[in-house]
Amino acid sequence: MPQMKRTPQDCPSRLPENTAVKQQQLPACRLQLSATGILSGFFATGVFCLGMGVILILSAKSSMEIEINYTKICASCAKLRENARNFDKECTCSIPFHLTQTMRGNVYMYYKLYGFYQNLHGYLLSRSNSQLLGTDVKDVETCAPFSKSHDGTPIAPCGAIANSLFNDTIILSYKLNSSVHIQVPMLRSGITWWTDKYIKFRNPSSSNLSSAFAGTTKPPSWPKPVYELDENDPGNNGFLNDDFIVWMRTAAFPTFKKLYRRLSRTQHFIEGLPAGNYSFNVSYNFPVTRFQGEKSVVLSTLTWSGGHSLFLGLAYTVTGAMTWLAAFSMMAVHLKLKGKRFSPDDKVKL
Repeated sequence: MPQMKRTPQDCPSRLPENTAVKQQQLPACRLQLSATGILSGFFATGVFCLGMGVILILSAKSSMEIEINYTKICASCAKLRENARNFDKECTCSIPFHLTQTMRGNVYMYYKLYGFYQNLHGYLLSRSNSQLLGTDVKDVETCAPFSKSHDGTPIAPCGAIANSLFNDTIILSYKLNSSVHIQVPMLRSGITWWTDKYIKFRNPSSSNLSSAFAGTTKPPSWPKPVYELDENDPGNNGFLNDDFIVWMRTAAFPTFKKLYRRLSRTQHFIEGLPAGNYSFNVSYNFPVTRFQGEKSVVLSTLTWSGGHSLFLGLAYTVTGAMTWLAAFSMMAVHLKLKGKRFSPDDKVKL
């Protein structure tokens, strides 16, 4: 059969459409960077970082912080807690200390753990978000190995994070005079992130928490169920308990501190913690010696830039110093090659 010739009209055009985008006719701006501009930018960045670093370091040093490690001080209690069979036996210890200066303003109490890895992948996944939102208290599918008790009853709250809740009780006492000791008033509310308290954690919809958690059991390491965590404040029970919420926000590093209490500025403590003799009375429950860990109590004041940590200020200072070092190096190379002339023989042959 004779082949039919295809006309140009039959062939689809491969030319791009005549638009500004496909014809690459959009307006553009091409930066013309000069050595002077680049060096000025580096020097300005260095000045900013160095200045911020100095300000942050001075701000951090203006705050006060005292840390007391009580792992070895409470060695007898630590030894008792190494045996899981002694979980129901109480053990307390007292840690006296002297505050040389008044801690003015708001004072915060933290507990600090060393060598506790909250960032392990399996540990992080061992929780039930639908349970913590109060949607289904019996949803424990993602909580292994702490999903159900030995008799098959769902655990609430389930998971490894909840089961390992920090449960030491720390009371701060102030020696008013040689014979009178008073308990420092501390608040256990207002220590959580707003998003955690009002969005990520909710109790089941029920007027009676105990009935809302019917058909579930407490985690193996807990002495009491979740709806009885705070006997003094009924609103601080269940999944909305402040200490529980703080613990459930896992830390990125094995050494971390979490907010435990904040000072109630009343009576003798309106301006803060006065200088004098104090003591921590600790009900020792959380075992750390089995994994070679340690724990401390930290009292700290805060400034506009945070606490007593120098990390952010040092990071800015090092960044500024490195930026200046790079700027001086580039300026030296620029000045060295600025007046040099190249002949055609100096061109690189490709």
